[in-house]
Amino acid sequence: MSDTRHRPLLLTRRSWLLGTAAVALGACDSSRPRQGFLGAMERFNQRVQSALLDPEQFAPEEPVEALTPPGAFPQYFISDRVPLAPAGWALQVGGLVARPAVLSLEDLRRMPRTDYRIRHHCVEGWSAVASWHGVRVSELARLVGADPRARFVEFRSFDAGYFSSWDGPSAFHPQTILAYGMNGEPLPPEHGAPLRLYSGVKLGYKMVKYLTAVNFLPEPTGGYWEDRGYEWFAGV
Repeated sequence: MSDTRHRPLLLTRRSWLLGTAAVALGACDSSRPRQGFLGAMERFNQRVQSALLDPEQFAPEEPVEALTPPGAFPQYFISDRVPLAPAGWALQVGGLVARPAVLSLEDLRRMPRTDYRIRHHCVEGWSAVASWHGVRVSELARLVGADPRARFVEFRSFDAGYFSSWDGPSAFHPQTILAYGMNGEPLPPEHGAPLRLYSGVKLGYKMVKYLTAVNFLPEPTGGYWEDRGYEWFAGV
C-alpha cells in the first residue's frame, strides 16, 4: 500500500501541455495559479468539461469480482495520522438554504439510501473499486431547501482544513453521495468516517473525507489542492 500521506501529482497529458506552454510563454506564476495563461486555460477547460457533463450518464457498475481486496484500497488524508471524529460530531448544512440544519449520522441514515459499486479514479493514475452507500447530495439539498441561486456546493472536513467546492450539476448528479458505508460496513476511519463525499463524476481529490459542513453557495470557493494549482472541475 502506498504511503497514506503521499501527495498526488498531476501527471496528465493536459498538465504536461500546460506546463510546456507556460515555460515557452514565461507567463506562469505558481503562486497565482488562477491568473495569466494557466488561468485562461483552466477556465476554458472548465467550460468544456461542464458542457460534457451529462446528468443522466452514470459510471458503470462493477461486478463483485472487481472489488479491491480489503486493505488494498489506498488511504489518503492530510493530517499526520488518521483523523478521528470529534465528540458530538454532526454535519452542519448551510449557505443559501431555507432551513439550515445540523444532522447526526442517524438523521442521515433515515434519509433515502443510495448504493453503488463503481471504480475510483485517482489523479496519480491508479484506480480501485469499492461499494459505497449513503445519501445523495441532491436529497440533502431538498431537505434544507437549497436556493436555485446556489450554483455551487462547498464541502469542508476536520482533516486539517481540507475542503473542495463543486459545480452544482456535478454535486447534484445521482451518483454523488454523502457516504457513511463502504463494502457493506460502516465507513472506516481510514477512508473518511463518519461521513465522506463520493461520486462517479470526479477525480479522487475532489471527494472530501471527514465531512463537517456542506454549504450551498452562489460562487465557488476553491479547494485545498485547487488553491495549489490543481484543476478545479476535475471531471472523470
